[in-house]
Order: sequence, then C-alpha cells, then structure tokens
Amino acid sequence: MKDFYVSDSAQHENSVVTGFFLLPQISAREKKGGGGQYLALTLVDKTGSMEARMWDDFARALATCAAGCYVKVQGRVEKYQGRFQMGIQQMRVATADEIDVTDFQAATQYDIDALWAELVQCVDGFSNVHLKQLVHAFLDDPAIATAYRSAPAAKVLHHAWIGGLLEHVVFLLRLCARVAPQYAAEIDPDLLMTAAILHDVGNLRELEWKTSFSYSAEGQLLGHITIGIGMLRDKVATLPGFPERLRILVEHIILSHHGRFDYGSPKLPMTPEAVVFSALDDLEAKLQNMRAEFAKAVENGKRPDELTDFSRSMERPLLNSKAYLAGE
Repeated sequence: MKDFYVSDSAQHENSVVTGFFLLPQISAREKKGGGGQYLALTLVDKTGSMEARMWDDFARALATCAAGCYVKVQGRVEKYQGRFQMGIQQMRVATADEIDVTDFQAATQYDIDALWAELVQCVDGFSNVHLKQLVHAFLDDPAIATAYRSAPAAKVLHHAWIGGLLEHVVFLLRLCARVAPQYAAEIDPDLLMTAAILHDVGNLRELEWKTSFSYSAEGQLLGHITIGIGMLRDKVATLPGFPERLRILVEHIILSHHGRFDYGSPKLPMTPEAVVFSALDDLEAKLQNMRAEFAKAVENGKRPDELTDFSRSMERPLLNSKAYLAGE
C-alpha cells in the first residue's frame, strides 16, 4: 500500500515525501523569461490528482517516464495559488512488484454486487414487458454487464471512479421511484427508469478505464449519446415486435438527457419523462460534484464551513451549508 496519497498533501505541506503515482501527463515546457526548460507533470492516485514540476536534471526522467506509466517520485509538497503541487527532486519508472493498481483508481464506496442486484430487481418489477425485455437485452449481455459493473460515469465531472456509472444509475432509480408517483398522470415510471439505466450506456465504449480514465477513439469522434443510440437500435433489432413509438420515446430521452444544446444534447426534452429525467440526472450529478468539491477543499486546508475555491465545473464557489451551520 502507498504511504503517501494526494489527499494527504495538507498534512505534509513543505515536507519532502516519497510515493508512487500514475503519470497521465508529462511534458517539457519553456521557463518564463527564458533560461531553459522544466518538466510539467500530473500525478494521480485513487484520492485525486496534483500538478508537479521538475525544474532541474530531468532529462533521464523525460526519456524513461511516459504518459500512462507508474512512477516513484521524491519531492516537496508545496502550495501554489491555493492548490497543492509537488516540486520533484527525483523520479523513475516504478517496477511491477511496487504497484498495486487499486491504489491508483478511485472506486465506488458501495458494494457492486448489491448495487447490481438492486438494479436487476428494479427491472424485474417493470409492468411494461417490452421495456423489461429491452433492458434485460443489455443487462444479460455478458460483455455489457461486465463493463457496466466497473465503468465510471464520466472521465472527470461526476462519479469518475470504478463502479461510478452503476452507482449513478442506482441513485437515479431511487429518485425516479420517488418522483414518478408525484406526476402519475403524466409519467410512465417504467419509461423513466429505462432512461435512467440506458441514458449513459454509451459510456461503456466512449471511456477507457484500465489504468487511467480516458476517451476511446470512438468516444472522441462520436460521443456517448451517439454511441448509446447505436447500441439501443442494435438491441431493439433483436426484439421482434418492439413498438416503434416506444423506441422513439426511449431514444428521445437519451438524446435530450443533458437538457441543453450547449451541454451536448442534440435535442431538448419534449416529453414529460424526458423533462423529469433531465432534471434528475442534473441534480444527481451536481450533488455528487458538490460532495467532491467539499472534500477537495478540506484536503487543501480549508475548514469545512468555508467557501470552496471557484469550481470550474459548477462555475461558482460552493458552501457546505450543514458544516456552515454546525460551525456557527
């Protein structure tokens, strides 16, 4: 097990530490005002990422350490512009026997088998036989099921960890079960829950997560919404008699679930299920994002009742209201 994690930075400010990290980015850059180059890196483990700089004697490190490899580094933990970074003194490629991959990939805190069982139980409770068959066509596909149980929900923004997609979907199903009865006259609950399960299924091919989270070539070129529509049509083609209008409604929710054109949806929500699902998906993602921002702020030395730094994803600083009231 690693001795030093990114989340330990506040405890080791201005101290020299030694540790192992995944290296997703490394490049040589020109120093401002001239004077040669320096090495800019990003260091990652399961608790987060931090920027690092190597100012001198980095030729060997640059020649031997490539993006995507694991490295052992020694350096000083420092704060720069309100964020921790490391000034690296020494770095080398880590050997296989020094690395436990579970130290470097964040994973859901929940039991995968329990989440999966809850998902399947929900589908088995559908009254619409066509939607039940459709979702089971995905869940009973061994390749899809294996990927679905481990995939992150996103590369960075929310639930960006192993099992994140399954966690996100199960939380959405719980929200759907609570909200659908409130709008029983307008909402088909099975259609709403089908949307929760299939809206991000394209992530299984958009993202790659064996060593670090990245986009596949298909993901870069098409995006998860387009990929998901293709996967849906492939499955519908295996289900004789699947109602055409029902297929259109499921596709519409997938196409519109980001809610806005500038968020990547090619269509705006135009059905009651699409409007409700887009709002629930946005809510679930934003609340998880806030939890992550609160945790990161504390790791960077802030008190729990202080405003966070500006959050790029949320476009504002954030405040943990429960911690704020508790600290009154």
